[in-house]
Amino acid sequence: MTSVKTWLITGSARGLGLHIARTALEAGERVVATARDLERLEPLTAEFGDRVAPFALDVSDAAQAEKAVRFAVDRFGRLDVLVNNAGFGHFTPFEQSDPDHFRAQIETNFFGVVHMVRAALPHMRAQRSGHIINVSSVGGRIVGPGMAAYQSSKWAVSAFSEIIAKETSHLGIRTVSLEPGGMRTDWGRIARSDVPDLMPDYEPAMGAMAEALDKVVGNEVGDPDKVAAVVLDLANSDHVPEHLLLGSDAWAMLHKAEETRSREAAEWEAVTRSTDSESTDLSFLQHI
Repeated sequence: MTSVKTWLITGSARGLGLHIARTALEAGERVVATARDLERLEPLTAEFGDRVAPFALDVSDAAQAEKAVRFAVDRFGRLDVLVNNAGFGHFTPFEQSDPDHFRAQIETNFFGVVHMVRAALPHMRAQRSGHIINVSSVGGRIVGPGMAAYQSSKWAVSAFSEIIAKETSHLGIRTVSLEPGGMRTDWGRIARSDVPDLMPDYEPAMGAMAEALDKVVGNEVGDPDKVAAVVLDLANSDHVPEHLLLGSDAWAMLHKAEETRSREAAEWEAVTRSTDSESTDLSFLQHI
């Protein structure tokens, strides 16, 4: 593995993606920075010169994902670190969500990751090395009202990441699902924009969550610079977790959700076991 790594970071123009790109570049790495609008990447290229290569990318387009990876390999000779950061969410009850907008979140947040990983794996497999860092969310492990598209897509990202880790770790490819809580980026402001007036029937489920989001936006627990520093450390380590919570809020929310699920599973255990066939054999479990 080369001492200077080549990174490809999706969603590099703002938010966490920009913090990660800057952190990698300040560490001396080479970065293919992607965004839908190349003009938004001009500050990076002006500051870091030819160590940053901008590329226009819509991650929901599989052909563009393939071109982005090929561009990275052609420009820098290899691809060492893929950071799948591009994504967005909006806070609205499922019934009031626009179907096209719902699909766009799934296409970007989940299939964008799928397309990028599919494009990168052949190169990393040939190298017998590489890091795939998928930015999921604690919302990929818990749920809350109003985030159906976003959290469904992040659950998919978290599961997909773990599967890829299990399939490719023996090839020297390290894959981690980052699962942060709230961060002080513009994510919360965007998620709260263009929210429709709640139907009265949804006020009991959504009202408290909306009030909580209003209070937390701008006061989030997570520091994106510290998250970016963790990403840099992960990219330089052969030992990475399959899932990594980031932020004390993420830790607290996940453990509260897991306690609730454990209680419910125990309450319904008898029903769970009642569906077994007469000749149940669980020995196969030792092989998976």
